[in-house]
Amino acid sequence: MGPNVLKALLEGVRDGTVDVGQALDRLRTMPYDDIGFARLDTHRGLRTGCPEVVYCPGKTPEQVRAIFARAREFDDVLMATRAEPAVYEAVREVRPDAAYHPVARIVSVGRREGPSPPGAILVVTAGTSDLPVAEEAAVTAELLGHRVDRVVDVGVAGLHRLLHRLDQLREAAAIVVVAGMEGALPSVVAGLVDRPVVGVPTSVGYGAGAGGVAALLGMLSSCSPGLAVVNIDNGFGAGVMATRIHRAGALGASLRE
Repeated sequence: MGPNVLKALLEGVRDGTVDVGQALDRLRTMPYDDIGFARLDTHRGLRTGCPEVVYCPGKTPEQVRAIFARAREFDDVLMATRAEPAVYEAVREVRPDAAYHPVARIVSVGRREGPSPPGAILVVTAGTSDLPVAEEAAVTAELLGHRVDRVVDVGVAGLHRLLHRLDQLREAAAIVVVAGMEGALPSVVAGLVDRPVVGVPTSVGYGAGAGGVAALLGMLSSCSPGLAVVNIDNGFGAGVMATRIHRAGALGASLRE
């Protein structure tokens, strides 16, 4: 059950619009809801700030539709990643308010409400071919209620393109850097700024890149401190990590005041 949903339920009990029996019925399925082919983690949004997200490969459009139909009772933000248009059309049958983000390949319903922490998450791509993974990270962070800026196509083959955006890099609260080929860009960015950098290797590249393994090993072997690395093509994981860094930084600043 998402924090906003739980808050609304408790306020309903307080105000008398929801009786105790109804509230107990809603709470009874916590912490998960068994729908046969899946067990929905209804508590994840409350525990971690990020609701359970549907990974679509291997699932039928009908299964994703059933998850969205049930999960709307527990979370105010719903997401499905690596979603094809057929999944979007299936979800719309039960959630007409669903949105499709075609580059990111995400189907979503809702967005985390409330003020975003100060500053922005910056998503940087080495090349245009890295955009699907980068947009997965960016849209994830936006749906979780964070401001996101983008810098596109500034790979090391033309380093002057990156240096022209140095002020923007230095102002970011956290930076996600997405790169394929040899995966050099995150190391360069981490060597230029004092901000946390999340590197995302992509499977973009020719044969010797081994489907992103070369980029992954290059980032893991970086001599630049302050660089953390997620798995190949894992834009979603990078987006969630950046939101936690962003949120933690804002919390730390408030505690110091």
